[in-house]
Formats: sequence, C-alpha cells, structure tokens
Amino acid sequence: MVAGYTAAQVRAAERPHLERGEPLMRMAASALAAVVREQLARHTGSSPSVLVLAGSGDNGGDALFAAAELSGEGTRVEVVPTGARLHAEARAAAEQAGVRIVDDVEPEQVARLAGGASVLVDGILGTGTSADAALRGRAREFVAAVLPTLAGPEGPIVVAVDLPSGIHPDDGSVPDPVVLPADVTVTFGAAKAGLLLEPGADYAGELRVVDLGLGADLEQFTPLVERG
Repeated sequence: MVAGYTAAQVRAAERPHLERGEPLMRMAASALAAVVREQLARHTGSSPSVLVLAGSGDNGGDALFAAAELSGEGTRVEVVPTGARLHAEARAAAEQAGVRIVDDVEPEQVARLAGGASVLVDGILGTGTSADAALRGRAREFVAAVLPTLAGPEGPIVVAVDLPSGIHPDDGSVPDPVVLPADVTVTFGAAKAGLLLEPGADYAGELRVVDLGLGADLEQFTPLVERG
C-alpha cells in the first residue's frame, strides 16, 4: 500500500529535520543519482550521457546535486536552466564537478540535446508550484520542443524529480498537456497524492519513493489517498 500526502503535509514533516540541519537535499540528490545511474546501465551505446532540465527552486537543486555526483564519476552531464537562475550552491557543485551548464539556448537546441542524451532528468518544478501547475515561459517552450523526441525509439529515458513538472502534487490535475511523461518518478520523503491520482498518475511511470526518515512525522497526518 502506497500512501499519498499533500505537498503541505510533506513540507510540515520535513520542517523539524531541516531545522536540525539534516541534509535532506543531498540525501534526495544521492538517491536520484542512484536511479539515474541504474537507467544509464540500460544504455547500449558507448557513451551514455544525461541532460538535466533544471528549474530555479529546490527541485532543480536536487537535480543539480545529482548531476554533480554523476559527473564526478565520469558521466557526461549537461544542464539546461529553465528559469532565470539556478540553486546557487547546487550550481557551484555541478560546475566544480565538470557539469556543462548550457545557458542562452533555443528550444530547437534543447530538442537536439535531448535526442543525444541517454537519460533526461526533469527537474523543472516540484511541490512548491502554484495552484496552477502548468509550465510557463521557457520551461514550457523547452518541454514542447522535447516531446517529439520522446516518441521515437531512440528517445531518452525520462526520470522525473519528485513529480513530473506540470502535474499538481495534491490532486493530480494536469492543466496543460505540455508535460514530460516520466519513465521513472523519484519522489522524496513520501509519495505525493497527485502521483497516485488520475490523470497525474498516467505521467508518473514507475514510482520510486525515497525514504528521508519522515515516517514518524508523517504519522500525524491522514494521507489524502492510498493505493495498493
């Protein structure tokens, strides 16, 4: 049985851990890197690579720290920022590890980068999204450009960070069809309810729930949904 919690419930469960200085982002990033590494092992070519679409919030930070870990092991990793900035500490770690940050890129270039990648990491939006979860601006343009690449047999494996960007974390609503359907969604602390509810569940692919030690803190809340 998988319990799905609201974004607010998960943030409340995280709060005491963050106040104690527990490195939840680094823990999440290492778990994400492990899943990406597993997907790279399925790649049959000679030079596996990763493309990260990274937003400006903590979701993008998770993806960048994972990128740094993978690059430090010798994997070629490129990051396309989808907003005006990146998580500063995570960007510094990624650059120090040899990750290539691709700034000032056009949607057509992002599509070509995705076509040459083994794994595409969706780190655009997380649970901090607004009431309207739809992608906007450059992020939407980039995802729209990449979607045709996923339809082909040589398209990359898509790994979503916490949830596919564009899905509401609580109710699973998809206000705009421009969403990257994930092959694997790596969600942190607890499953977000929107990953278990239609239509969001259709975009989530295989669901991996990463234990961040929030179990006792989540016991005070009633899950929004439970699925077997």
